Formats: sequence, C-alpha cells, structure tokens
Amino acid sequence: MENILFKEENGIAEVTINRPKALNALNTQTLKELGVVIRDIAERKDIKVVIITGSGEKSFVAGADITEMKSKNAIEGREMARLAQKVFSDIENMSQIVIAAVNGYALGGGCELSMACDIRLASTKAKFGQPEVGLGIIPGFAGTQRLPRLVGKGIAKELIFTTDMIDAQEAYRIGLANKIYEPEELIIKAKEMAAKIMSKGIYAVSLAKSSINNGLNMDTESAFNFEADLFGLCFATEDQKEGMEAFVGKKKPNFKGC
Repeated sequence: MENILFKEENGIAEVTINRPKALNALNTQTLKELGVVIRDIAERKDIKVVIITGSGEKSFVAGADITEMKSKNAIEGREMARLAQKVFSDIENMSQIVIAAVNGYALGGGCELSMACDIRLASTKAKFGQPEVGLGIIPGFAGTQRLPRLVGKGIAKELIFTTDMIDAQEAYRIGLANKIYEPEELIIKAKEMAAKIMSKGIYAVSLAKSSINNGLNMDTESAFNFEADLFGLCFATEDQKEGMEAFVGKKKPNFKGC
C-alpha cells in the first residue's frame, strides 16, 4: 500500500488516507487500495470498529484528484464514479462500525467518504463541502444520494448547488457531524467511542447497523418485518442471554460477540 496506512490494536482498526502533499485527494490508486483494505477488514472477526482519518493536520480528504480526473472522457468518468461508489458502499455495509475522524478538509469525495461511515467526529478545524458543480461536474461518489438522506433534501441541494463550504459547527447543526473535538483530542475521542461501542453486544450492534441501513431503502412495512427478523435472531445468541441475565442479576455483562 502506497497511499493507505493501517494499524490495529485491541479490536480497533485505524485506516489513514496518506497523501498529505495532495491533501489526501482520492485518485484511482488510492480508491483501489482503500477498497482492498476495507474488504480485508470486513473478513476479520477480531476487528470490531474501524476509524478512518487523513494524514497530516490540514485535510481528511480534500476531494477527488482533479489532476487525474481533468482529462477523463465520459466513460472513464463513469468508471471512476462506480469504483468510488463500490468502495464507499463496502464501508457503509461492512458489519464493523466505522467512525470517520474528520481532521480537516472533507470536500467532494472526502465529504462523500465521511458520509459512508456510520458516525462522523469532526475536529474544530474541519471543513465540509461539495464543490463539484463549480468544476462542471456533480458529486459522483454517491454524494447526491447520501447527503439528502443525512441532512434533508433542501439543505443538501443548497450545499451542492452553491458549493458553500461549512465549518464543523454548522456541520454539527445540520446533522452532518455527530460531535466536535479539538484537533489533539479527535483520535483519542474516536478510540474512546470505539471502545464504548465494543463494550456492548457487538453482534447486536452490527445487526442494528444492518437494520438501519437496509430499512431506509424499504417501504415501512417491509422495514418493520426486517427489523423483527433481526430482533428475533438476537434471541438465538449467547450475548442476548448474557445481557439479560446480567441485567436481571444487576451485574456487568461479559459479551462474547456471538
């Protein structure tokens, strides 16, 4: 891997986009490397939570690599969009919980990458935006789909049509960022949240993620049935028995993740 850093400790994987001279912009190689790392993590049972961040102090991911994109034709542009969409969907749909630690610019593809994550923690220096129409293109890494689902159609259209860049506080206000921390605290707080999530019934957490993600794409009755199916599945697990016995016995549960 040339553009992705990976480390893992105590069930938490940290994935860092590492092109600081390009403000961690996403070129084809970086997208492909990220896809490989995500698919490998998805197959590992020992990793429970993933933190995605950018290297350096300025940028999470400043967007797609315009230097690479500017000469593409229509077919090549579509191929790059589909590559990024596939990688981001793999992030969204992996059983592990994924936290974006947005340490700086999250523009274009960077904002789209953060939206594929389950939770977005922002540095006070973070900036979010979708500047694509100012370049004569549209958000093509699923930004036109995920942004309205997160912040509502009206605000999403305003951000995309105007290309306005917003700070962490505004991102928090509209629901794009979950929490805001000082830069030096960001990764620490991300790891603390990861540990807190891991202390719960992690298999139930993954089922809850699946229920939320899939239910949003169903009609209400189908979503209710899907939720009930997963709810029932929980009662075939050791964690359900452990969690409820511990509750009744007024003790701390010892979850096994199964």
